[in-house]
Amino acid sequence: MNYTNQIMRIVSCFFLFLSLTLSSSLFANRGLEIALLSDKNNEGYGDSSSSMTMELISKKGDVVTRELRFKRLEVPEDGDKSIAVFESPRDVKGVAILSYAHKQEADDQWLYLPALKRVKRIASKNKSGPFLGSEFSFEDFSFQEVEKYEYEYVKEENYLGKDCFVIKRIPLDPYSGYTKQLVWIDKENYLVQKIHHFDRKAFHLKTQTFDGYKKYLGFFWQPHKIEMKNHQNGKSSILKFTEVSFKKGLTDKDFSQNSLKRSR
Repeated sequence: MNYTNQIMRIVSCFFLFLSLTLSSSLFANRGLEIALLSDKNNEGYGDSSSSMTMELISKKGDVVTRELRFKRLEVPEDGDKSIAVFESPRDVKGVAILSYAHKQEADDQWLYLPALKRVKRIASKNKSGPFLGSEFSFEDFSFQEVEKYEYEYVKEENYLGKDCFVIKRIPLDPYSGYTKQLVWIDKENYLVQKIHHFDRKAFHLKTQTFDGYKKYLGFFWQPHKIEMKNHQNGKSSILKFTEVSFKKGLTDKDFSQNSLKRSR
């Protein structure tokens, strides 16, 4: 190979490398841009409360139903706070989970167990575990802040008649139960329609779907049904929301560890 051919080969390799780098950067930036637009649907609501029904469905189709109350509080410049309290059946009545989501730091979560009459902090490394026998993990019960992930644009795809963007997000939390998630976001309102969760071995573990979106306050979208299907054990869990209301005047005092003990 002569000198001129060597130079041409080096130049060609350089431009190929540059093209691949720019393409990867553009995909990452577009994925983040879509995620940010979707996240705007979670801004400005102030506070909210709702009733929830949780259905635990076995592989055979048997259903166990639990009733909860759910409240959340928007926190400017940080992640949101939430509290879920079980009202029935008797074996879980009074159990409550309090979550403080953070934009960059690890989330804080506490579990109140009325039988023990104490509040238990949930360690970060344990948040991938199932939430009271459901297919939702403690991690799933915390808000998914944009800053907690790296993003990549994947493709466009029609899902149940909706034109969607598909983006990949990779959790930055080393204790996350997921190595990656594929997220379907519709083009019309940038609402999350579906999430594929991949476990620590990179296998497709669960599929989460969101249905029954309704608009409140003229801008805030709330799904009224969230389903999580576990493809490895054949079980699924469904959350159904009713009596949704906003601007209830909730404050930080309603989302303290002491409020967990008073939630019965």
